[in-house]
Amino acid sequence: MPVRVAVIGAGYFAQFHHDAWARLPGAELVAIADLEMDKAAQAASKHNVPAFADHAEMFDRVKPDLVDIATPPASHLELVTAAAKRGLPAICQKPLAPTFEEARAVVEAAERGGGLLVVHENFRFQPWYREMHRLAAAGLLGDLHGVSFRLRPGDGQGPDAYLARQPYFQSMERFLVHETAIHFIDTFRYLLGEVTGVMARLRRLNPHIAGEDAGIIMFDFANRRTGLFDGNRLNDHVAENTRLTMGEMWLEGSAGVLRLDGAGALWWKPHGGDEAPHPYDWTDTGFAGDSVHAFQAHVLRHLENGTELENSARDYLRNLEIEEAVYRSARENRYIEL
Repeated sequence: MPVRVAVIGAGYFAQFHHDAWARLPGAELVAIADLEMDKAAQAASKHNVPAFADHAEMFDRVKPDLVDIATPPASHLELVTAAAKRGLPAICQKPLAPTFEEARAVVEAAERGGGLLVVHENFRFQPWYREMHRLAAAGLLGDLHGVSFRLRPGDGQGPDAYLARQPYFQSMERFLVHETAIHFIDTFRYLLGEVTGVMARLRRLNPHIAGEDAGIIMFDFANRRTGLFDGNRLNDHVAENTRLTMGEMWLEGSAGVLRLDGAGALWWKPHGGDEAPHPYDWTDTGFAGDSVHAFQAHVLRHLENGTELENSARDYLRNLEIEEAVYRSARENRYIEL
């Protein structure tokens, strides 16, 4: 029997959740809820499922096996608690909550109910990062010692920045790190291991938004590895679609450098040799190489077969501890050990 999935949320990014569930073997999208009934109805009509304005009514009527929460962060504690009280496993979008304290409360609410809670963090499931991880694990790069990423999506200029897709970005008091760089905190940990310290400089370039939209963050990892995140959302990079990878990455080891470009292509330069393309297969479907589909398939395999799970909510709190250290470093102008 397929896993019956109900999605709460019908905003811009939720469309990728709906589409992936509808395409995923072993899952059945059974309902969509949103406080704005018009949005819920429009999304539900595309998939021929019922729409609801009330998540409790949806739970009662369709009796899902799994709840996928794709709503703004302020709603997550209420929705995770409601799912946990019914013993339903849940997926919850990031940011997990507006503050670290509330994020911890979200995790504890799920644990009190005894249900599974997974954070929807899809960047590490983008096909280029899965391939980079595979190549590093196979020893292609030798001893890993560093990673750097330049974030340049070019979508943050002027008074209309973000309004077309996610207008709430403009009012977020914590923006670049809380909303965007958190993806790379998680991805850096996926590629290089545990973070042991951070140093950060953050600033706001666009005066029309509330939070920071530019910054440089240095990471120390165990085994003497280092990472650098250099990001702003105003400038763009060389790419037909600047939001596909949102920037460019260099993963470095003793044997050479693996480079990700803005088209999702990987380039391998062995030490002392010439750079050449590294071919690998991926599909330009859905969001960023169908990473939402890949993440949801990963959760489904865990539910069906008990395979090891990435990004359980309890484990994901470590990313948020690092995020807090980044903001503290910028505020206090000093290095923060973790």
